[in-house]
Amino acid sequence: MIPHDPHLLVVDDDERLRALLQRYLSTHGYRVSAAPGAAEARELLANMEFDLLVLDVMMPGESGLDFARDLRRASSVPILMLTARVEPADRIAGLEQGADDYLAKPFEPRELLLRINSLLRRVQAPAPATAIQPVRMGAALFDPEGGRLTKSGKPVKLTSAEQALLQLFAAHAGRPFSRADLCKRLGVALERSIDVQVTRLRRKIEEDPKLPLYLQTVRGIGYMLVPDRQ
Repeated sequence: MIPHDPHLLVVDDDERLRALLQRYLSTHGYRVSAAPGAAEARELLANMEFDLLVLDVMMPGESGLDFARDLRRASSVPILMLTARVEPADRIAGLEQGADDYLAKPFEPRELLLRINSLLRRVQAPAPATAIQPVRMGAALFDPEGGRLTKSGKPVKLTSAEQALLQLFAAHAGRPFSRADLCKRLGVALERSIDVQVTRLRRKIEEDPKLPLYLQTVRGIGYMLVPDRQ
């Protein structure tokens, strides 16, 4: 379920595009604030709550990538990045900095709307009918119902994409998933983005991310979660 009147923040230095997005998204039931750059966005974030950010990668001064990386240190608000770069490596760079999804410019406004809706549904996904018990992974503990991860008792920030992926793994612990299946279940367009999210989760969960004990690679298939036995 999408929250009532979600509040979006559009950050883009292109004044014309900013105004168009603000008008278009407003006509589809969203409250929309806008900022031309990272500094102005920080001022808005300090005074208002937002359900999702639409963030341009290429901005003068502090780039969208740098802003996303800094924002992720304190916030798990979903980030949808806009990029004029067409190479997959450039888009993956956004995911590595904490973005939840990306959209290449130029884009159809309808596709932007669908991606925003998908991200918000992911964040607001209802708890499963059968409660899933918290899963322990060494010093890390994940509560699937609350979507909260702690390590050595301290909270660990998760993006909405990381949270959704870990909830899926926790609900099917010990079951291997292919990248294609994960993409389909999570509404992700690029299989490489699954690799990026798994890499980020390993850094947050594993003692040695290069030798993962819990988020394991299943050769020829994909990934699976192997938590500690309760």
